[in-house]
Amino acid sequence: MTDAKLTVGIATRNRFRSLVRCVESLACLGDLVAKVIVVDDASDEPVEGPLAAACPQMADRLQVVRRDAGGYIAGRNCLMQLAATDYVLSLDDDAYVIDAAGIGRAVALMERDPSVAAVACAQAEADGSPWPAGMQPAPVSYACDVAAFIGFASVIRRSAFFEVGGYREPLFFYGEEKDLSVRLWDAGYRVVYMPDVRVAHVIDPEGRSPARYVRYAIRNDCLFALYNEPLPVALVSVPLRLARYFAMVRGHSDPGGFRWIVRDVARLLPSVLRERRPVSWKSFLHWQSLKWRSHDAGS
Repeated sequence: MTDAKLTVGIATRNRFRSLVRCVESLACLGDLVAKVIVVDDASDEPVEGPLAAACPQMADRLQVVRRDAGGYIAGRNCLMQLAATDYVLSLDDDAYVIDAAGIGRAVALMERDPSVAAVACAQAEADGSPWPAGMQPAPVSYACDVAAFIGFASVIRRSAFFEVGGYREPLFFYGEEKDLSVRLWDAGYRVVYMPDVRVAHVIDPEGRSPARYVRYAIRNDCLFALYNEPLPVALVSVPLRLARYFAMVRGHSDPGGFRWIVRDVARLLPSVLRERRPVSWKSFLHWQSLKWRSHDAGS
């Protein structure tokens, strides 16, 4: 195990079958994996014992941490704190590794280039075929810098992660990758998308709610602006982000959703303003140029 270079971290809640598939898939990585950390975000049935029994080939490297509150973003901070290596493969519980060589290439890139703080993986079907270009970190077939990685699967440099403060736990659900990525860019790091590093993402519907997604997407977009954007931009973008709610909610019912968003942003505003550290104009404009590359293709 002396050659191990990677900790794998998985946050999970009430998706045991998907979690088992995810952990079992890690066997293909062999000695690249030093440790597998699973943070159980208050699943109805604790996963520690059943998971070790279901995945005996990984049991000697498996650590399960039970958390009864805080949400999965706090859980991801927890697994980063417990990581045994500087490189951490962070996975959703309904993702799983299908190409060990691809993960190895991501780690090799980070070893060669200390400016790379995160590698974004490509979303793939179970058979390895890629998701549509508009659902990837960038709509390209070559490695490139991107505004942000997608949280389903990424390799993160732990030292850079903590240098910029880790994930912001008040976000609670959704959007933490974008918030982290803009701070990484501002600190002089890069986020790189490697489309040949494919990880299967077979969506588990357990715990997913369209209304909840829309509420947190708009709420956290507003918080992102207040935390990170230069003041003139934030003053304009927050109302525009709030207005997006009505387009996103069209087609399904969400009574009281807009009021909930406004109330929650107002509730968090004092602490957000205390912690506000806007990125430089140079970083913001560069990050926007990377963001629009993906936006133009519908991602």
